[in-house]
Amino acid sequence: MAYPNPHFPPQPTTSVPMPAVPTTVIGPQFCAPYPVDLAVVKKVMTIADGNFVVTDVNGNVVFKVKGSLMTLRDRRVLLDAAGHPLVTLRRKMMTAHDRWQAFRGESTDDKDLIFSLKRSSLIQFKTKLDVFLANNTREDICDFKVKGSWFERSCVVYAGESNNIVAQMHKKHTVQSILIGKDHFMVTVYPNIDYAFIVALIVILDEINDDAREE
Repeated sequence: MAYPNPHFPPQPTTSVPMPAVPTTVIGPQFCAPYPVDLAVVKKVMTIADGNFVVTDVNGNVVFKVKGSLMTLRDRRVLLDAAGHPLVTLRRKMMTAHDRWQAFRGESTDDKDLIFSLKRSSLIQFKTKLDVFLANNTREDICDFKVKGSWFERSCVVYAGESNNIVAQMHKKHTVQSILIGKDHFMVTVYPNIDYAFIVALIVILDEINDDAREE
């Protein structure tokens, strides 16, 4: 029996199509039977204590992201609210399509691989990324696809090659966020979709686009 997550009280039903079975990637505790809205705050200047904080609509911290001091640009760790590592995100070196891999906990062993992500093509004017779950070794068809404009914070996550939306981002500008050097945006995760997985995708998106700005 699934118990509701205390961070997210049940919300009114909507016309959002719900998968019949929860789509668990990182853990079943991150799948809610209703839409989940998360606020993502990127601290522009902070490195030591992590540069991402993810909260629910009431401001309660749900996830944090920290970098490795040894490899600040090539590894990120997604933590839960208590600081326990959920996923390690690592850039795979020497790959043409900018591939990232996600592993359970703080592991980087192949046996702990959860998913991998790569650009759909080398030259891109808009974001287009393919996501493959660990058991999809042939990678003929992606399990999820990310499309949109990262600059506008308007990326959408789709299930496979379909038009079925599982999550979408939208920018949230406030005077305070501009003054204190923070990038603040929202993501809506659709019912029965693993919201920790969606946050992991956003962290990788940010890294890929930071690199693109520096090229």
